[in-house]
Order: sequence, then structure tokens, then C-alpha cells
Amino acid sequence: MKVLMLAWEYPPDHVGGLGRHVRHISKALSDLGINVTVLTRGEGDRTGWERDGDVRVFRVSPYSLHPPDFLTWAVELNVALLEVFIKEGRSEDFHLIHAHDWVVAYAARALKHALNCPLIATIHATEHGRHGGIHNPLQAHISETEWWLCYEAWKVICCSNYMKDEIRSLFNVPGDKIEVIPNGISPEWFTTPRQEGENPLILYAGRLVPEKGSETLVEAVPLVLEEFPTATLVLAGSGPLEPALRNRIFELGLGRVVSLAGHLDDTRLRDLYSRAWVACFPSSYEPFGIVALEAMASGTPVVVGDTGGLREIVDHGKDGLRVMPGDPSQLSSAIKTLLRDRTWARTLAASARQKALERYSWETVACRTLLVYGNVLGQRFDQEQRVPRKAPAAKPPGFLRMVRPAVSGKMKEEAAVPQTKEENSIRS
Repeated sequence: MKVLMLAWEYPPDHVGGLGRHVRHISKALSDLGINVTVLTRGEGDRTGWERDGDVRVFRVSPYSLHPPDFLTWAVELNVALLEVFIKEGRSEDFHLIHAHDWVVAYAARALKHALNCPLIATIHATEHGRHGGIHNPLQAHISETEWWLCYEAWKVICCSNYMKDEIRSLFNVPGDKIEVIPNGISPEWFTTPRQEGENPLILYAGRLVPEKGSETLVEAVPLVLEEFPTATLVLAGSGPLEPALRNRIFELGLGRVVSLAGHLDDTRLRDLYSRAWVACFPSSYEPFGIVALEAMASGTPVVVGDTGGLREIVDHGKDGLRVMPGDPSQLSSAIKTLLRDRTWARTLAASARQKALERYSWETVACRTLLVYGNVLGQRFDQEQRVPRKAPAAKPPGFLRMVRPAVSGKMKEEAAVPQTKEENSIRS
């Protein structure tokens, strides 16, 4: 089976969790014998074909026309993606297109119809959720593009039941069109050694945007210092809030306490997790929360915002603590509780690590994704079935032999035809 993944970011060129998700799911699917090609953006001289294990990646530079806003930049990227595909990939017979979020919706929809190929969309977050509503024409257009991507897709994948409810209510997508498949966690996170220092280290990892709660965490730090004067905070990430955070840190006199580490690779992040006494993710909007899962796998006690997918990952008082988003006082109390009672903190961390190990492997995520692919292509099989890791090119595994006829002729043409608005609301 040949799958074309479209994503606007792929490591090392990524700013959030989407890029890491695409990389991990692509490699896990490849391990199951699926031929995965990723079409994504490139940075600087890093363009063209490359190999990431068995995954083929083609990086494309967006047009450098100084777009006035992110939407225009996204449109320019999509045209560049299509241009490169016409030159480099048009001769290949892909069975599925899998698009990740609205940023690549334009190219995904065009390729769906050009190739007569079914489209699957993963919605990682929504514009409405990120901003607590739609407040201007730009956001309205992005939200409509998200609806359009869901409408054009044969199946929509999301990472939590919270996101499923959000997609259903915002875009009127029928429930049986949406599949909930959580994110996964890579094995190397479970090998992170614990090496806590003498002084408490609090860690935040993620984009510096309003919905992630980094501002609330900075406001909570003075309250933590009242009881733990030697505590420090590291904010690992980048984003538009960075200048405002620097100013606020200066105003509160926290220059020697709070460090802005910028975007870090996984190796440096694991080192920070190994030394952190507490990891905090006080989001007000979080479709899933893969950074919290990384902390849990690393054995680091977690405090998270009581919202979205985080609520589904963390059981309060059993494997972490949940707090009301936007409340520095409640956040500081939770942090101080874990700093004060290290035995209980380690008990919570051990339970969290076990949960991450049992429920969130990328192999499981890939198998569930493969079930969706099979459903779209008209092939049903049990979840216990596996595609051989290295299928000989001349003799594809049985599952692939059965799938290929399903994507030819009428089935392939029907899969590429978009439903009407009425069909999109009632199709079962």
C-alpha cells in the first residue's frame, strides 16, 4: 500500500507536536510494511528527497514572496507542494492521501481529485479551540477551511474524544466519520534516567502561545518561591509570546529564576525531563497533550490544565495533578504539593509511566490507523493481524494483495468524489 502524507512540518523543521506526530506515525506505518511518502516544507538548503529510515520525505521550500500573513504563506506553500508533486510524484500510484490539518488542505483536496484517490484527514486542533472562538475574518476563513477538509475527507482522525466532540459540533461531521486514535510515545522516552538535582527544577515544554498557559506558569512562580526560594523554571519552546514573557519575567524580578531555553531537540528535552522535579502544562486548550505524555514516560511528575485531551490522559491524584487553567494560585499550590511531598510525587510519576507504557505505543497507533485505511479501501481485517515488517517487493503481503484491487475502478473513483453537504451530515 502506498500512502502520501501531507504536512506543513516534519522534524527537524517543526514548531509543535504535529510534525513529531507525522514522523512517528509515518515510521510506525513503514515498520508495518506500508510504503509512506511525506510531502512537507523545507528550510534553507534542506529541500528535495531524503530518507528517514524507510520513510521517503520530500521537502519543499515555500515561495519567498514576503506574504502579509500566515494564511497567504500557507497558500503559497500549497502551490509549491503541488508544483513539486507534478514534477516528482505524478507517476506514482498512491492508494491513499493522508493530510494533517488545514495548512495543507488546498493541496490535499487538489491531489485527491487529480489522482482519484481517497483522502483521510487528521485534525490536530481547530482555530475555534485555539482562540476560544472566531473573532475576525482570518480566523473565520481558517475555520471554514478546516470544515472543508473534513467535508472532503473520507474519514477524519482526531486524537481524543474531546476533539471528536469539538469536530462534530463545529463542522457538523457525523460521528461515524470520525475515528479517535490517540498520539503515541517513542520507546526512548522510557529510558530517560532520573537525576534530580539538589534544587527544585520546574519544566515547561511547548509552544509559547496563549492557549498553552506559559503566562500563567510565570505568574505562579513568585508564589512557589515563597516556600521554595531555590526553585527555578525552564520554558523550553518558542512562539509569539516570547517577547511578552521576557518583559513579564523582568517586571517580576525573575531573571535569575526563569530561563527561556527556546526550541530544543528530543535529546536535550529528555535531559531536562530527567532533572525536573515537576513538569507543568497548564493549557487552556489542548486537543491531546503529547508533551505531558513525554513527561509521564520520563518518570517526571506532571501538573496539567484540567481541559481537553489532558483530562483524558491524566487521572487527578492517581498519575498526576490537574488544575483550573488560567489560575496561578491553584497552579502554584499543585506545584508546591509535589515539591513538598517527594514520595507521593514519585508514586504518581511511577503510575503515569506505567500508563504511558501500556496505552500509548506508536505501534498501537499505527495498527489502529491501518484499520482506518483498510476501512476506507473496502478491506476489513482483525486488529490482531499484522503486515510483515519487510515485505518482498515481488510478493506483497496478503493484506496488500487484497487491498490493491479495492482501490481500482469504481471503488477508487467513488472514494475520490466529495459528498454533498447533506451526504456529509448523514452518511453512515
